[in-house]
Amino acid sequence: MPDKYFDLLITDRNFTLNAGYEPNLAKNQQSIGQDIKHAIIESGLATELVAERSPTMRYDVFTRIILLVESDRRIVPGTAHIKEETAERLYLTADTYDFGKIGVSIDG
Repeated sequence: MPDKYFDLLITDRNFTLNAGYEPNLAKNQQSIGQDIKHAIIESGLATELVAERSPTMRYDVFTRIILLVESDRRIVPGTAHIKEETAERLYLTADTYDFGKIGVSIDG
């Protein structure tokens, strides 16, 4: 399938450069995953989750994250799932319409 989505690849909150010091590109699944990750971080939900200790309120934040992810037009509604790896690290999976399953880690 031809490339449909492009973005500059960001690793550890910085542009990823090739040997010629030019930015690498994130394409398709990687671009969508990166967009989802940045949307969650920019929404403040990841930070809110780190500060929350109540299990009930944490699940509320998980639900809000899932709703945010599934509002992306490239994501199939009802397919987003969150696994809490640690209190400060989440692993989110979702299905895209064009490229299958994506998975991203979100650090709070």
